[in-house]
Amino acid sequence: MHCIYSQVLKLLLAMAAAAFFVLQPGLIEVRAQESGGAGTQAGSLKSAESFSTISDKDKRSVALFNEMTKVIMNPRCVDCHPAGDHALQGQMKPHDPPAPRGDGGIGVAGLHCDTCHTDKNVTLVGASIKSIPGHPRWSLAPIEMAWEGKSASQICQQIKDQNRNGGRDLEALYNHLAKDDLVGWAWHPGDGRTPVPGTQEQFGQLTRAWIDSGAACP
Repeated sequence: MHCIYSQVLKLLLAMAAAAFFVLQPGLIEVRAQESGGAGTQAGSLKSAESFSTISDKDKRSVALFNEMTKVIMNPRCVDCHPAGDHALQGQMKPHDPPAPRGDGGIGVAGLHCDTCHTDKNVTLVGASIKSIPGHPRWSLAPIEMAWEGKSASQICQQIKDQNRNGGRDLEALYNHLAKDDLVGWAWHPGDGRTPVPGTQEQFGQLTRAWIDSGAACP
């Protein structure tokens, strides 16, 4: 019973957060999305195999990483890797209402991320935004993993540095990028949001090929 009350409370809080954005009168309808929603059409990624014609291993590795940046440097991902103390949203704009980073990237007391973000995307009807994103582990990436304002070369060096990537070696980095479902949210960001290009499977194949070719940076 407590679990049911908790879920109802989260939906009511999501409705309250959505009301902040409403530009027209009327009742807001809230719908939980199990699949995360398709969003609008995203771009594409080249296949890992398409880079096999580059004979120079280092040049092939750099070309693979540059393809990966279509995802890594997409605003959808950079929003979760801000350089400042506040969350970003949309096209790397300040989160509205303001959302301080707080300890662990989950917000501050009384305004934790899960105050408005539930464990799944929530579709809104009758609001100026179409959905509120969600995931069971919704939070900002640690500040040492910030990508905002950095070049492809700087990000590449950063994600290979175990002091700045959560202690991951290259194999753990592959598993994180290719299989983590929080990373995977970027391909299923909910109604009204454009997913990052390609699929997580394709991104994982590019990551594997980049690592196998020496994980060179631009």
